[in-house]
Amino acid sequence: MDNVIVIIGPTASGKTKLAIEIAKRTNGEIISADSMQVYKYMDIGTAKPDEKEREGIKHYLIDEVAPDEEFSVARFQELSLKYIDEILNKGKIPIVAGGTGLYINSLIYNLEFSDTICDWELRKKLADEAKEKGNEYLHNKLREIDPKAAENIHMNNVKRVIRAIEVYTHTNKPISVHQEESRKNPPKHNFILIGITMDREKLYDRINKRVDMMLENGLVREVEKLIEMGYDKSTIAMQGLGYKEILSYLKGEITLEEAAEILKRDTRRYAKRQMTWFKRIENVYWINKDEFDSDEEIIKNIKYCLATSGIFL
Repeated sequence: MDNVIVIIGPTASGKTKLAIEIAKRTNGEIISADSMQVYKYMDIGTAKPDEKEREGIKHYLIDEVAPDEEFSVARFQELSLKYIDEILNKGKIPIVAGGTGLYINSLIYNLEFSDTICDWELRKKLADEAKEKGNEYLHNKLREIDPKAAENIHMNNVKRVIRAIEVYTHTNKPISVHQEESRKNPPKHNFILIGITMDREKLYDRINKRVDMMLENGLVREVEKLIEMGYDKSTIAMQGLGYKEILSYLKGEITLEEAAEILKRDTRRYAKRQMTWFKRIENVYWINKDEFDSDEEIIKNIKYCLATSGIFL
C-alpha cells in the first residue's frame, strides 16, 4: 500500500506549520482535514494558511465550497481519496493535516457512508425541534436510540446529531454500528499517524492569543463581508467557531469583548474534545511539543517514524 502521512492534534497546536515543513522535505502535498477551511471567503476565522504561509506547497480541500453549500464527511472522504491518488500519481507524498476527528476517522478506518439515505423532510423536522426545544432535547433523542453515538457527538453539533438520527430512522441500526462494521474493511492506504500534543495551559494560552490575532487581522470585517454577500446565521458555515460569536456582536446582542471571551472559551473546549477524540485513535506517534526546543528538533524526532515506512526527511 502507498504511504500517506496524517498529522493530527488540537486547534492551535501547530499542525499546519509542521505539515508544510514535512511537505517541503518529502516532496509532499497537503490535504486539509479541517471542516471550516473547506469554505471559501472564510480565512481569518478558520486560521487558513495564506499563500505566503503555504510556502509554495499545494493544498487541497481549502476553499472548496461556498459557505452555504453542504459538505459532509462522506464528501470529504470521497474528495480526499481522489486527491491522495492524484498526489501519488505525481510521485509525491500525500500529507493529511487537520483537527476534524470524524474526517480523520473516515480515512484511516475506511468508514462507509450511505449517501442514499437522505431524508430532507426529516432533517428539517429535527432541525426545527432543536431550535424550538434546544440542542439537548435533540441530543437526548439520539441517546435513546444510540447511546454510543451520543457519547461521541457533542450536543451542539446539531448537524451530526441529526445525521445519526436519520441513519437510525431509515435502517433501524445505530450509526455507530454502521461505523463499526465498516471498520472491518482494510484501509486503502498505509496511514502514518503523527499526533501533536502539549501542556493544556500552554495550548489554551496559544488559543487565546490566536483569537486576539484574528480580531487584530480583521475578523469582524471578514464577517461583515460575508453578511454583505448574503450569508447569515442560517448559513451552515456561519455557525462555526469565530463566526457565530462575531455575528452576535454585529447584531448588538453582545459586546466585542464578550464575543472574544466566548470565542476563546468555546475554542478551548473544542480543543479539549479534539484531544479526547484523538486519544482514542490507535497507532499514533505522539509528539509532545513541550519536550523540544524547536520545530527542527521535532522534525528530527519523527525522522525514524517515517523512515520505517520508507519516507526520508
